[in-house]
Amino acid sequence: MMPRSLLFVLLTLGSASIPFSLAASVGDTCSTNGDCGAGMRCGGCGGGSSICTQIRPIDPETQGKGLPFNRYSWLTTHNSYALTGESSATGSPLISPTNQEDNITSQLQNGVRGLMLDMYDFENDIWLCHSFGGVCYNFTAFQPAINVLKEIQAFLAANPSEVITIFIEDYTAPGGLTRVFNASGLMTYWFPVSQMPKNGGDWPLLSDMISKNQRLLVFTSKSKKEAAEGIAYEWNYVVENQCK
Repeated sequence: MMPRSLLFVLLTLGSASIPFSLAASVGDTCSTNGDCGAGMRCGGCGGGSSICTQIRPIDPETQGKGLPFNRYSWLTTHNSYALTGESSATGSPLISPTNQEDNITSQLQNGVRGLMLDMYDFENDIWLCHSFGGVCYNFTAFQPAINVLKEIQAFLAANPSEVITIFIEDYTAPGGLTRVFNASGLMTYWFPVSQMPKNGGDWPLLSDMISKNQRLLVFTSKSKKEAAEGIAYEWNYVVENQCK
């Protein structure tokens, strides 16, 4: 017969392992972060049921840095600035839908490498707005774009092997984006449009982009700004899949 003291130890270890085996997986419903497995948190989106989500994606750079930039998949957030619970920097309540639970710095720290930003002319400056009709209002204006661009600059300065892509839904007048990017300090990392491949060709190697410090790609939705300001028109270089 097994000694009682040894039997007690085995039962204790067995009981201790139960919470780990019952931890929810990605996509499972949850009530608190404690319901989810390691590296996950419990969160909802748009008022639906809360589910377990992975905090950090798999880092594409674990595959090495020797591939063309377009051969990697980079996590990108939509309306990256539209933070739940925020008020407008104008002091007005916001009526705009929100998309994010983390600010820009937290998103970048958690592995996001692509940001979608809506930029508007507002109050004699460039603002991030989630608006309609091409016009920014107090109740749709989140904050001046320079604030977020400086967060991105700080991240790139602190992480010299990271590359970030910005997609701009552009409602700004000519010259506005150039001014705000110059003021942000991000031009140090700017990937020149003259080196972007045409006709679907491969991009430079990720390792080369890092070594040359060309670690910021910026695309605009306004075609004329490519020739006028050197800001790449996104549909000359990007394709989009749509599911029905």
